[in-house]
Amino acid sequence: MSEPPWWGHDPWSIRTDERELDRLGATESILALANGHIGLRGTLDEGEPRHDPGTYLNGFFEERPLPHAEVAYGYPESGQTVVNVTDGKLIRAIIGDAPLDLRHGRVLEHERALDLRRGALRRRTVWRSPGGATVELRSERFVSLTRRTVAAIHYELTPLDRDVYVALQSDLLANEPVLSGPSAGIDPRDGAALGPVLRSELAVHRDRRAVLVHRTAASGQRVAAGMDHVVDLPDAADCSIEAGDDLARFTVAARLPTGTSLRLVKFLAYGWSSRRSAPALRDQVEGALATAALAGYDELAAEQAAFLARFWARADVELEGDLQLQQAVRFGLFHVLQAGARNEQRPIPAKGLTGPGYDGHAFWDTETYVLPVLTYTAPEAARDALRWRHSTLEQARRRAIELGQRGAAFPWRTIDGRECSGYWPAGTASFHVGADIADAVARHVAATGDDEFDAGCGTELLVETARLWASLGHHDGRTFRIDGVTGPDEYTAVVDDNIYTNLMAQRNLREAVAACARRPATAERLGVDTAELTAWGAAADAMAMPYDSQLGVHPQSEGFTQHAEWDFEGTPASHYPLLLHAPYFEIYRKQVVKQADLVLALYLRGDAFTPDAKARNFVYYEARTVRDSSLSACPQAIIAAEVGHLELARDYWAETALTDLSDVHGNAAGGVHLAALAGGWLVAVAGFGGMRDHGGRLTFAPRLAPGLSRLRFHLTHRSRLLRVTIEARWATYELLDGDELVCAHHGEPITVTGEPARWPIPAAPVPPPVRQPAGRAPRRHRPAG
Repeated sequence: MSEPPWWGHDPWSIRTDERELDRLGATESILALANGHIGLRGTLDEGEPRHDPGTYLNGFFEERPLPHAEVAYGYPESGQTVVNVTDGKLIRAIIGDAPLDLRHGRVLEHERALDLRRGALRRRTVWRSPGGATVELRSERFVSLTRRTVAAIHYELTPLDRDVYVALQSDLLANEPVLSGPSAGIDPRDGAALGPVLRSELAVHRDRRAVLVHRTAASGQRVAAGMDHVVDLPDAADCSIEAGDDLARFTVAARLPTGTSLRLVKFLAYGWSSRRSAPALRDQVEGALATAALAGYDELAAEQAAFLARFWARADVELEGDLQLQQAVRFGLFHVLQAGARNEQRPIPAKGLTGPGYDGHAFWDTETYVLPVLTYTAPEAARDALRWRHSTLEQARRRAIELGQRGAAFPWRTIDGRECSGYWPAGTASFHVGADIADAVARHVAATGDDEFDAGCGTELLVETARLWASLGHHDGRTFRIDGVTGPDEYTAVVDDNIYTNLMAQRNLREAVAACARRPATAERLGVDTAELTAWGAAADAMAMPYDSQLGVHPQSEGFTQHAEWDFEGTPASHYPLLLHAPYFEIYRKQVVKQADLVLALYLRGDAFTPDAKARNFVYYEARTVRDSSLSACPQAIIAAEVGHLELARDYWAETALTDLSDVHGNAAGGVHLAALAGGWLVAVAGFGGMRDHGGRLTFAPRLAPGLSRLRFHLTHRSRLLRVTIEARWATYELLDGDELVCAHHGEPITVTGEPARWPIPAAPVPPPVRQPAGRAPRRHRPAG
């Protein structure tokens, strides 16, 4: 983990002077803007220097062959990779005969800032051309959170010391080359290099508007990108527009006297479909451009700010005593919101729409890390993500049949619902994804009371995932076993009775029984009978939960604690992550944990463990977990806080919240780590707030993080807005919206109303000594500000 870069001291913005061009990739991810449909990486207006141009549409991908060294039954034959679609961010400035470029001339001042309250990326640059002319550039861009297909840019150029001739070139550019791409297939976290895959079908222009329509060769998806402009022209100016197969350009040439400005507003619109014609998509985009231009930039910006003001009022986490962590937690919340705000039954990928990492795929961590945050802060977005899962149910049923099972087998990684993992042990064998989806469904129904979703989507998802567990597992005469699966820890694969998998399957089975009792008509439609319900209940009650009585801990899976220990002392820091430096054969047969697995079960299924068991298990797995995954620090922080290791919990909190701002894993250039960023909220609320929602009932066990003087968070439960304030000795509960909420504080039932109520915080338990593998302890976080 390198020294963190400077992102400014404003808790509501992320600032950079971009002097270190080798950090451009991570910076582009961090400053990316999205709304769940459109994603624009934070590249410079002029397009260069850059790492990856990055314009993405949720669900838009190209298919590619998925080669296997040896073909076997059940292996997927094709993969899916997110496509860098037509780039509309580009606005190039030519000053005299010199293009404005941070690598040439002289940069006198430069700063860009991601404004978390306006949802906009602002820029100010003062640049002196090689010919000596000094100009000031100011720009602002945003992807609308209220208008799904629209983005907008405000661009202003002013000469400061002489009259100049300038040209602005505002482009739509398709098949844009990537200057710095994946690492030649070495790192499986990278995306595949596709090359130019967009084939031109339509290019039109009129007045100051242009639209390009392209189609992919293999997936057959069609995309339309459009731009329109409003420009304040000086007396001496000229405009032109052109459109070809891969390039549409609006050009403004002008003579600018010293101190006068050339202002350009650029509206962008995007749409895609696998069914609609090129003219139909063109018309859709032109309609969106027309209404955006009619509203105007200021109105669109005001809508954006109002949307975010409503979100922050219901979702903000406030920290007193640590400005760096405060900034990081808000940054993470912002990215979680913009990944799902307007996804409208599309997936939420692991990178959101901020980069090409993981090929743009969605994984189980969406349901386990991201959706809990959205369920309690923006429940409509969580509902839409779960509706997308429901829309892929037929594909999951077909996959289960292909695997010789009943029910629905959801993919390990996907864009459109088909399995895209070519590696069975850490892919399809990770059947726990079905239980993770079921857990998210149950949480959403309990937290929102959304009867329409429950009847129309939720119950069916619970039923079909329960059927898979009943089919996968078997009774051995004493317990119900689930063999040959992989849990969250990808360093321990194809094992029997992974405890996380078993306990999440147990919850899945019980939630399915409860859903069928709530929705008998839906259960009847799905063919659920009394015998099936009885079988689910019996499997859940007999679920295997291995225990090592000699060590007094639960093995992560059957026999895990009997494996040889990994030689951590002999593993140099340069050999992490292990997946890039050691054969899987060696990893799979040792006690080394890539990411929290049993510890994640301690959090999500904490109702299945005693406090003493949690403490003993935490200590055991802490000494074997190397955190080669960004998903690990969050649950480790949550359980560290629960068992009393408050400083360690704070350090892990900083690690997950700063995952991208500090580029902890060295691969932020591929896009932000959305689940880790969600961890910033989860640790605040579930870690130091002690919030649990077992059985749909909220309970809290708050304790203040070391170095803070106060922690405050908000969450929504059944349309009630709850605010919890944690200080050293007291916790205060208050409803800002709603009548009353029954919950618990450190095990004591309480009723929360609109009147603030203070409750004492008991002393933290005395934690047992704990250690991490050699060289793998988290960086000690020093509160800043």
